[in-house]
Amino acid sequence: MFLLRRSGMRLARVRIFHLSDVPGTAHGLGEFSMSKSSDSSLTLSRPGPTVPARSVSQLVPVEPATKPSIRILIADDERTLRESCASVLGVEGYNVTVTGRGEEALDLLRRRPFDIVLLDLYMTPVNGTELLATALAANPETIAIVITGKPSVEASLEVLRAGAWDFLPKPFTGSQLQILVGRAAHAVAVARESRALHERGGAAEPGDRVAVLGNAPKYRETITLARRVAATDASVFITGESGSGKELIAQFIHHRSRRASRPVVAVNCAALPEMLLESEMFGHCKGAFTGAVRDKPGLLETANGGTMFLDELIEMSKPIQAKLLRVIQDGVVRRVGSETTDAVVNVRFIAATNRDPEEAVATGALREDLYYRLRVVPIHVPALRERVDDIQLLAEHFLATYWNRHRAGEAPPQLSKAAIWALRAHSWPGNVRELQNVIEHAVVLLQPGAEVRPEDVPFISDHGADPELGALDDAADTGESYYEARDRLLARFDRRFLTRVVIRAGGNLSKAARLAKVDRTTFYRLMSRHGLQRNLLPGSEEE
Repeated sequence: MFLLRRSGMRLARVRIFHLSDVPGTAHGLGEFSMSKSSDSSLTLSRPGPTVPARSVSQLVPVEPATKPSIRILIADDERTLRESCASVLGVEGYNVTVTGRGEEALDLLRRRPFDIVLLDLYMTPVNGTELLATALAANPETIAIVITGKPSVEASLEVLRAGAWDFLPKPFTGSQLQILVGRAAHAVAVARESRALHERGGAAEPGDRVAVLGNAPKYRETITLARRVAATDASVFITGESGSGKELIAQFIHHRSRRASRPVVAVNCAALPEMLLESEMFGHCKGAFTGAVRDKPGLLETANGGTMFLDELIEMSKPIQAKLLRVIQDGVVRRVGSETTDAVVNVRFIAATNRDPEEAVATGALREDLYYRLRVVPIHVPALRERVDDIQLLAEHFLATYWNRHRAGEAPPQLSKAAIWALRAHSWPGNVRELQNVIEHAVVLLQPGAEVRPEDVPFISDHGADPELGALDDAADTGESYYEARDRLLARFDRRFLTRVVIRAGGNLSKAARLAKVDRTTFYRLMSRHGLQRNLLPGSEEE
């Protein structure tokens, strides 16, 4: 027998079978089912033989000594379900409070801090959505798990975007409950660890760890959204062109989160062949393949408690996508060559791609269920050409960074006005990564104390460096009409010509108009038409 504390100030006697008491499960993580018996007890039964695995208690990633300090509230109007859940979690050692009334749950949430809240989405008269909002308002670090019937994709996303940590679809198994709550408890422990480290002065301010430079409106929107989502454990899907800074945003989110004291592990899904990627992510057992001379934990286990950044996710094969989906849903990791569950992990996932994920789903390259599970919060990183006002700031930052790295102790250079103009006018098909490379190239070759001129950045100064201007022969293959292709290429010519003539004039716009042999008003109008505003070059002179 087990005595269960209820919020109604009386003790209910609930008979349970602990996992180790169920025949054949002393060392197993089998698939159990919850059923109601005549005496309202929780019976954990296994429908058939399962693959042997370690015990659930060993797999759950939280120390037993920590469990009594984890405060859990279960709010569900189905008595048997809430008492059964509380019994399982109580035996595990958690500090559990239960209630079957929404009003009482609201009162409890306002009066007491809870680390984890399990709530029924469809309670009456107070529904789970209101309870979720109250729980997060009372304590933003509360981990909310929503119990519901099999939800649609839309309903699942709505719950997660409202701040829920995860959802538990009915019917669920005893092991699923233990594992999910164990992962949540581990997240609570990690958050406490990060907070304690910061209070002791052992961690820098979150904003000091990752420099996200930029004041352009589109980029500020990206940073604002990243800052908001960082405080949660929601999965994030980042889109943006290659080199635009997607991994930087992922690092920014991690280091501002409650997981900041734990590792962030980056995986480039396009860089490794399928078998090696699977082995690296999930680990492998000794003898799983030629060369596997010992057991090796994978990167998912390394990232436990922290964040995993999945770059170029769409390049991942469908079988690995399916295996990853199970980890995201259940936290269960099975190493390559293993017939058992090897670990249960608590990992936040941030995925990224430079492709169109919706198109990838439509063509079958990306599993729809995996996409929606990862795309709780979508974030788009704008291309560098969409944030022209940030180019000078970034260039000066890279100039100082690479000068200190390669030429420390020598007089640093300065960007000339003409070089700034050229940098701002370039289309940057390689985005921020290309700008970094261009500046580092210049740093290596510059004289100490020199002024950086357009000719010092040959990737920009060279007319042939712009692939669009050199693509006249391919214009007919773009699918555009003759007039569309002509107008696009002429616009590129105008932009390049205006840029070069201003560089020749040393930034003097009136002189540039004379060199172009057009009147000043026409010259200004051309610049405006092509996005080259009169203030493009700070300090431009006029006569």
